[in-house]
Amino acid sequence: MFRTPWRAMLLAVVLLVSLATLTACSGQGGATGGALYVQDLLQQAQTFNGQEITVDGAYVWRPGDPSLSVLALGVSTLDNGLDAQPLGDPIWVDDFPPEETAHLHRPGDAVYGFVRVTGRFETNGGFGPNGQYQHRLQVVQARPIEQIRRVEHTIRSGSPGAGKLSFFDLQRNPEQYHGQTITTQGYYFWNSLIYVLAEGISTDENGSSPLPIGNPIWMEGFPPDQSAALNIGPNNSYVWGLVEVTGIFETGGGYGRDGAYQSLLTVQEATALEKN
Repeated sequence: MFRTPWRAMLLAVVLLVSLATLTACSGQGGATGGALYVQDLLQQAQTFNGQEITVDGAYVWRPGDPSLSVLALGVSTLDNGLDAQPLGDPIWVDDFPPEETAHLHRPGDAVYGFVRVTGRFETNGGFGPNGQYQHRLQVVQARPIEQIRRVEHTIRSGSPGAGKLSFFDLQRNPEQYHGQTITTQGYYFWNSLIYVLAEGISTDENGSSPLPIGNPIWMEGFPPDQSAALNIGPNNSYVWGLVEVTGIFETGGGYGRDGAYQSLLTVQEATALEKN
């Protein structure tokens, strides 16, 4: 897996180009409507200390211990969109409205995208986990500058054919099939962290940032030769596509990454149904 310098540069450049364009239109040292950009704000941090301001930047939120919730110049990610890292000197963000994150990039382990935020700005340090951030923004209002439209690819709810079990029937009555060898169809998804069979995949409009839809089943033993026939991300950073799989099904919880999955399918045979 590789970190994506071009994507980091692209996100930063987009913000800087927007700054130049909007400054030319408004005749101000920031965006239209009195908004600042992160780099402008930090250059005048003491001037704006304690004030309510509006600022444009790249929001990055990543759950965990410690968590990450910051506004930055841009974002660096791996090729599959995972491991988002803020660029530059980030500002700690409190109370970002969760409903607005639905319109941003959501690759699976984080949320990120360009936003316009209004809130009270503070500086002089001691903010965020372990007091490690120099600046903080207490959010009053936020909205995305870029709204990410998602496209869903899902299996049909009808019968998959003789001798095959519907993915939906399997999910409705998993105990009935525990310990049995079954054949079913669904969307395979892999991104080095997750190996699952799902009822569908959601992607950005350009096909990037794929995520499984619904309640996925953890899978082990999916054959690499069939992965090669599916949708593959840059530098083999993710794989997804419609497949038919035969394997031993188990249920009862505690499977997969962090034991977070209710069911497991150990694959014996698999076929790609949609070629890339």
